[in-house]
Amino acid sequence: MAQDLDADYAQAGFGNRLGWGKRPALLIIDFVNAYLDPACPLYAGVEKVRGQAATLLLAARAARTPVLHTNVAYTPGGVDGGVFFRKVKALSCFERGLHPHWASFAEGLEPIAGEPVITKQYASAFFGTSLASTLASSGIDTLLIAGLSTSGCVRASALDACQHGFVPLVVREAVGDRDARVHEANLFDLHAKYADVIGLEEAVTHLGALEA
Repeated sequence: MAQDLDADYAQAGFGNRLGWGKRPALLIIDFVNAYLDPACPLYAGVEKVRGQAATLLLAARAARTPVLHTNVAYTPGGVDGGVFFRKVKALSCFERGLHPHWASFAEGLEPIAGEPVITKQYASAFFGTSLASTLASSGIDTLLIAGLSTSGCVRASALDACQHGFVPLVVREAVGDRDARVHEANLFDLHAKYADVIGLEEAVTHLGALEA
């Protein structure tokens, strides 16, 4: 069935490989403790993904590839989250000052000096933020994407990267979701239409070549 689906999409002209550009950056989306703490409504069971994202982050830093992080924060009551905040009640976890531990970056994925943090209120890292102009002013043409969740903020950010003219490379092992079926369905659709879904090994190898 999966082979039939792949063949059908390929025959229709989907899934063309975009490939690497000349200057990549790594975007780590919302990798905060809320998704790792079973006491949080947003817990997604992505402990393994955290380790793989940390491997990718170390490779990017070693290659001196620009790294950017995103997080989510709302004013108390979430008025700046609008309809999105109303739709997803669990986003109240990110009201400023309410749950500082949940809002903090996961261990091993904390930003260091010189790595911008883009604070957002909606799914896409591009919507209402300075991300596009920051990437363009640095000459970035390719965006490696890691983080959470595949069906939400990763998908929205990859789509917007494509629409802003940046090649999105979603690193399969470095993104995660609360359900494997949703995760795989969204990776399939992203790879078919908007991004290249690549393996962690390819990403680390390419970054290693840049380092060399």
